[in-house]
Amino acid sequence: MSTRRSPKAAASAAGPAFHHRNLPLLLLQAREGVMAQFRPILNAHGVTEQQWRIVRALLEQGPLEPRQIGQVCRLSSPSLAGVLARMDDLGLVQRARIPQDQRRVLVQLTARSQALAAAMAPQIEAAYAAIEAHIGRDFIDGFYAALDELIGLLGSLPADDAD
Repeated sequence: MSTRRSPKAAASAAGPAFHHRNLPLLLLQAREGVMAQFRPILNAHGVTEQQWRIVRALLEQGPLEPRQIGQVCRLSSPSLAGVLARMDDLGLVQRARIPQDQRRVLVQLTARSQALAAAMAPQIEAAYAAIEAHIGRDFIDGFYAALDELIGLLGSLPADDAD
């Protein structure tokens, strides 16, 4: 007689039973699938994923304070400080004190980063087009709508700060 257990039985014997799929892991897997289409472009232009997120945020929203960049780009304050310092060294961003409050700083793109983004735009748009051609416009439209709704709904959910 075999003592092998089914994968489901083995999983339940190994730990607690979860009733939901692993949403964070699924979102990470989807993100990695998408980023695989963009990483070669970023690498070819010498831009990290974090740097590109910041460039895109500043392109779309204009100058922002570091705190705002961290919120939009989902970067922790210590990580953001390092990324911004490196971007400053590379001439991709410039920081300026806010005249009304010298304690605050605005970060904006330089002409160099704007030119870099313009050079990358055709490749980035081609990657989006390839993704859309592969999975379909209707799926993309529905997925954007679902993501926007999910972000909005989760934004109103209190965070568990049990750290």
